[in-house]
Parts: sequence; C-alpha cells; structure tokens
Amino acid sequence: MPYSFILPVVVLVLVVAAIYRRRRNSIAYIQGPSAPSWMFGHMQQLLLAFRYGEHEFQWLKAYGSVYRLKGCLGQNRLMVSDPVALQYIVNSAHFYRSPLKDNISYLLFGEKSVITATGSEHRRLRSALNVGFTSAAVRKYQPVFKRIAETISEELERNSEPMTDICPLLCTAALGAISEAIMGVPQKDLGQEFVDDTIQIVKSSATQTNRDLLVDAVGFHLPGWFWRIVMRLPTATFNTARTVRSLATEIGGRIVREKIDATRKGLEINQDLFSRLVNPESPTESSKMLPEEDIVAHTALIVIAGLENTANALSFGLLELARHPEFQRDLRTEIHSSPRDADGNIPYDTMPLLNAFVKETLRLYPGLPLSDRVVVEDTVIPLGESICTRDGIFTNQIPVSKGQLVTIAIASYQRSLPSVWGNDAHEFNPYRWIKGAVHQGEAVGPYANLLTFLGGPRTCLGWRFAVSEMQIVFCELVGKFSFAETDTEATRPRFMTSLQPIAENGRKGLPLRIIRTS
Repeated sequence: MPYSFILPVVVLVLVVAAIYRRRRNSIAYIQGPSAPSWMFGHMQQLLLAFRYGEHEFQWLKAYGSVYRLKGCLGQNRLMVSDPVALQYIVNSAHFYRSPLKDNISYLLFGEKSVITATGSEHRRLRSALNVGFTSAAVRKYQPVFKRIAETISEELERNSEPMTDICPLLCTAALGAISEAIMGVPQKDLGQEFVDDTIQIVKSSATQTNRDLLVDAVGFHLPGWFWRIVMRLPTATFNTARTVRSLATEIGGRIVREKIDATRKGLEINQDLFSRLVNPESPTESSKMLPEEDIVAHTALIVIAGLENTANALSFGLLELARHPEFQRDLRTEIHSSPRDADGNIPYDTMPLLNAFVKETLRLYPGLPLSDRVVVEDTVIPLGESICTRDGIFTNQIPVSKGQLVTIAIASYQRSLPSVWGNDAHEFNPYRWIKGAVHQGEAVGPYANLLTFLGGPRTCLGWRFAVSEMQIVFCELVGKFSFAETDTEATRPRFMTSLQPIAENGRKGLPLRIIRTS
C-alpha cells in the first residue's frame, strides 16, 4: 500500500477518534432533518446539490430560521437565518471563521492581509484601506467603470455568434476595473501570467466533490501548522495559489514603488487606492498611512475577491433579465429616459428600477450563500422569533458551547421571512423594492438589509465599489443590447466556494442570445 494512501487514512482515523472524544452536543434538542448518511451527513445535499438551495430551502420551510444539520463524520451544525441571531453572530467576538478557511486565506493572501488579521491589527488595516472605498472615493472610480463597460459593449458588437458565453467577458472586465481603480494601472500592466493564473484560481474554485467535503470536515479539526505544511505540497492547485501570491507581491511591489517615486519627485498621481495610500490627500488620511509591505500584501486579495464575486453577480443579473423580458424592457426604458449631465453621465443612484434590480440580484444570488463560524466561548444566541424544540418547548434563545459550528445561512435569510421580503421571497421581483414590500427593520448588513456583503466588523470593504460597478455595467449593456436565454442551455446557480452560474455542460458559464438594440 503506497504511503500517499496510508497517511490520509491514518489522519482520518485519528481525527474521527478525536471528534468522538471531544464532542459536546449542545444543540441536540434543536429540530432538523434526518441525515441520509453518517459519512456525509447533509453536506452532499447542502453543498453538492444540482441547483443550489433545492434542499436547503425545503429545510427552511419545514423547520424555520434555525435548525440542526449533520455535517460529515457525525458533526452537528446549527443553521441560522433568523435576523436577530445573525446580527448577534456577525457582531460578536464569541464567533470566529472556520479554521480551514483561515488557512486557505493564509495560503492565498498571507498573514499581513486584512482578511487574515485579527484584533487591533485587523482594525488598523481596515481603517487604512477604507479610504479607497468610501462613497466619495467610489464616485471617482465611475469613469473607470464606464470605460470597462464600454469595452464589454465593443466586444459584444464584434461578436457575430448567435450565442455568447458572457462570463469570460465579465470576468476580464471585473479584473480591469480592479486594476485601474484600485492599483491605477491598465490590466495589461499586470502581466499575462498573473492574469491567467488569477483567472485559473477562480476557475479551479468551480469544482466541489465528495472528497472536498471530507477534507473540509477533517481539516476543521486539524491545527493550523498542519495545513501550513500540507499547503507546501506540489499539487496543481497549491502551485497555482503560490504563483498568484508570488506574482501579486512582485507586481504590487513594483506599482507601489513607482507611485512612491512619483510622489517624491512631486509628480501628479492618480486617484486610485494605492496612490492614496502612498500619497494621502488630507491629514486624516496621513494618520492612516500603510507601509509599502502592507499595501503590497493586499494585491492578491483585492484582485481575487473583487474579480470573482462581482463577475458572478453581473452574470446572475443578466440571467434574470433574460428570463424576464418585460422587466428588461422597463429597465431599458428607464436607462434611455434618464437625464445625463454635460459629460454624458447618468445619476445612477436616482434610478429606481436600476437600483431595485441591483438589490434583487444581490438578494437572490449572494456570492457567499453560507459562511461558517466557530463558537470560541460559550454564549447564548438570541432569536427574533421563537422556535419549537424536539421536546415541544418554545424558546427564544439558544445556548451554544465552545467549539460548536454555526452556519450563517445568508441565502436562506434573504429568502426567508415574508414579513421582511414579502410572500414571493423566492421569486425574482425587483418591484418589491419600489412598492414598499421590503420591511427594512434593524440593519443586518451594510446594503439594503442584505448579508451579501456580510456585516459587523468583517463587512466587505468593497461593497460600494461592487454596487457602483454593477450599476454602470448594467446601464451600458441593457441600454444597448437585449438578452435572452438560448434554446438548449439552461444555467443554474451552484455553490462551489462561491455561488456561480453553471451551464448545462456542468462548467461555469452563461450562454445567452445577445442582440444590439440601439
């Protein structure tokens, strides 16, 4: 028997034994569905479903906003979509991200990244980086977004094929927006190797298998040092991740040094994030300056995180337009009738249909539909609505023990309570945001009461950036083209580290019929 097979088996046996020795089942009294197997629990149904949510949304209907699931190897998981509970979880220091996800982030982004930093270091980095993601800063990026959107239009006009997979175009466009607005350089200056490897990282995330489920389950109980060693192995995925990080450090370092040199020479530099970090515009910004190594450390994070989620959101928005031609026509009418200033700019924030469409797309298709947290200290989760336990007792709070895995069910939350979203919460209906069908209540996330960008201290810094980019790209494309589904290709959402559009062939893609209208 080869050693490459013996080692995983030994590790699995040891971990399973440790799980049984340490397990404290503090949520056994919570209701939930019966698991189809001990090995995989409900994870195949939750994470490998043909269409994301086909089981999860049924569980939501049957058991409500809090219920218990089984993970792999008998693990107990608490699924939570109650808004009061979610607000407590995302803002409480009693919960922390899954250790496996932290180790993967460490591999891709390093220990100096805002996504891996903790405590005061996280607050320092976040405060400094926020200078490039305020409302005022994002407004200055609008000309970049407009140029990127026009580039997509030009590519579509050159294409004579009756069917177009628009995903690659949107992916390239999202990367271009990040390159110009955040780093202040055209995409070509990133180098073809870095672009290709970054896109490969995004593509490689579009796979999830039974093996991945077991690795995640085992990895949850393994210490960080073990994964740091494993991730040095010369596998294709780890090699690509290391290459992306190395190239990002090299490219980011070159860009930052050029900006520092330009500043010292008194030359005018751009309004991109990197420029503002090396040459602050005000004394307030100066107090939050980052050293060169800290700026460079965020190159890979900003590129990968901003690239995938924005491109996927744009794809899902166009998919829903293709499925709802009447709304698409109404949106096109609004775009054509909106006043423009002397430079041809549209007041995007004042367009009701456009903003309702962006909100509805982000509501139905959160880039991260699930986010795991581990309880780091015994605590009690409050509930907005009481639940009935297996013993028939109603309770409005759930005690959880240290080590308990809690899943923030973002997609379920954004389709759950009729009192929040209306009675048609599972349907695409942008008009709900205009007709007052959405009850805002107490804010959970930073945008439209959604958790698409998470919430609390770990709220996505780039949420305004993403919303503005979506507004401008949608205006450009819908104003010039009509989008329709093809006769044979049926695209569906599937969770593969992020929520992605999957074509009929099982690969990431969005084939559409695209026709020039004006």
